Order: sequence, then C-alpha cells, then structure tokens
Amino acid sequence: MIYVDGSPFTLTEDSSSSSSSSPGSNILMELMKHPLLMSASCLFNAMPERTFTAFQNSGSESAEGKHVYVFQREYATVDPELVDFAGTDEATTCVGIVVRNRGTGMTSVAHMDHPKIVDFGLTQMLSLILDQDSDSVLDVHLVGGFNDTSSKQTNGFSRTNGKVDGYSFSLCAKIAETLLKRNEMFHIQTLHVLDQNTRYTPEGTAQPIFHGILVEMSTGVVMPATFDKITRCPDHIVRRIRVTAAFEDPSWKGKLLETYDTRTNRFMIAPCTWTTRQFHIALSMRNLSNSEILFSCSTSPSAEAPDFVENLKRSAVDKSSASASTCLLSIELSFVWLLSQPRSLFNVHQRARGSKRSRMNRDG
Repeated sequence: MIYVDGSPFTLTEDSSSSSSSSPGSNILMELMKHPLLMSASCLFNAMPERTFTAFQNSGSESAEGKHVYVFQREYATVDPELVDFAGTDEATTCVGIVVRNRGTGMTSVAHMDHPKIVDFGLTQMLSLILDQDSDSVLDVHLVGGFNDTSSKQTNGFSRTNGKVDGYSFSLCAKIAETLLKRNEMFHIQTLHVLDQNTRYTPEGTAQPIFHGILVEMSTGVVMPATFDKITRCPDHIVRRIRVTAAFEDPSWKGKLLETYDTRTNRFMIAPCTWTTRQFHIALSMRNLSNSEILFSCSTSPSAEAPDFVENLKRSAVDKSSASASTCLLSIELSFVWLLSQPRSLFNVHQRARGSKRSRMNRDG
C-alpha cells in the first residue's frame, strides 16, 4: 500500500479505467502529479548536492562517520546504532531507493537497475527492517532516473505506439506498481525521478540532475549526493565485475546482490559466477575505443560520469586477466570490511580479509 501525506493513495477513476497504459504507468503518473510529492521534489532539487569524500577538500565536505555504499544492483540493510550514513550514486537510468522503518530507524538502501529485480528485490530489502508488528510505518525515498528519451517532452513523457519510451520510466513504473500492491504501508516522502530529475543541455540533451542519494541514519534525512573513489568501497572493481556477471548467473536471477551483513556489521560480498561468453566479451573490450565502449555498454551514453569508461575498462582487464577455468568457477568474494574503527579513523579502515578468501588470478 502507498500512503502520501498520511493518507492511502488511490488511482483516480480516469486512470483506473485507462486501457492505453500499464497499471504501473498510471500509478506513477498519478503520484508524480500529487501536489505534496511535487513540492517535496522541488525542495529536494533545491538542496545542495553533498560530496561524500574521504578527505577535507575545499568546496566539499569531509566524510564524518561510518558509512555503507552500494553499487548498481546491490542493496544493504543498515542499523543506525552501527552506521552513520548509507547511500549510492552513479545512477542514470537506475533508481536509488531508501526504505526506512520510522519506528526503529532500520534502513535499507538499494540501487535498482531493471524492472525484473523489483519484486524480489523489495522483499530482500524489507526482510530485516520490518518489526513483528505488521503495521510498521515505512518511509520511502526514490531518487534517480531521468527522461532518457530521444527529445525533450513538454510533460516529461514520450510515447511511441502507445508505449512509454525510455529505460527509466519502465523501472519507475514497476517500482510504483509493486509498492502499491504489497501489504506493507509505504509512505512516499521523496519522488525525485524522471521529469523532476531532468535537466537539458543547450543542445537539448536530457541529463539527470542528481545521480545519487545519501541517508543520515540518525535522523532519516535524505539528500542528493556523490561519492568519491575512496568512499565507493570496499573492493569496487570486484563489485563492478560482479554486476556484469550477475546478469547471466542463474543464482542471482531477479535478485539484488547481497553485499553487507547487517548483523555482523561488515561487508561480505556474496559469490557469483561468470560465463565463458562474458570472458570473451571482456577480452574484446580491450580492443574497443572509449566511444565504442560508452555506446555499447551504457543505457544513457550522454549522461554517464567522466570515469564511466575508465571503470569499465579496468573491470574488463581484471576479468580477462583471469584464466578461463577460473571464469567458470564461483568467485568466493567473502571480502570483509569492518566498520568498527573509531570515528576519527573512518578514512583508514583496515580490511579484515576472511581466511577463505579466494582471489582471481591476475597478471601483475
């Protein structure tokens, strides 16, 4: 169930009877027209984007406290007694979603990248934040996605043959539909997606306004954010490889990737398997130009961050450096990142590697 401003959300009669759109599309468009959510989106848009960094630099804020970062298709459920911040960034057509139990403060953060992971992904997110009381109040914040259509539309939506165009819209519509049909009480506080999260270059190219979201665990306050390379941690290359591998790993079909163990307060990157086909794709990427990689691998080439291609190329090198036999095995990625260091040592966490950690074979 979806609530807005404390009241149950219901579709208008016109939207309910519309046969030209999917249920999720109708739900999403009604939500985006809600005056309270439009106002909340405007307030969010006016917030300064926080640069979450490991160092004190001019013009950016120093990261203070323990944090959990999730990459694309990952999720983490975080206890406010153990962690100060949680968030994600690098979203273009993806959506960052925060679900927080208003009573306990337990919070789950995910980086959704495809409609097919939404149903079970939400179940994963809720597994540790629901009380025994089924009436838990859950605050929801959605940030990301943009009008990734061929041209600027006056109402923020583009339709071709009666269907909404763009990767972002289908993902946002699926999230809205799933939230409405579930039994839990989802109180949507922030819906900064699609048109609300789109700006246009002088040439008319659509780009996201914000790529990330950060939640302060003690208060539940959310804000637009970006992270630097050090705070996108730990083991960012291995985790980027895992995102690619998971698309063909049947054990992760329809699921968000497990990354962080809430109870032990440490990163435990669950294993995955990649295929021979993916190994050869990684090899071929070594011979592609930057522009070829960008347009082959991105759903939104004009909106990616400057280091998008660099990260892909490094991931491809690491993957293709492994032997073929290694590629066919599950990579035991039980990498541990303890979050128990003193606050003053936040930026120099020591990695506690599990004794059973199995590394990929790498040249050099």
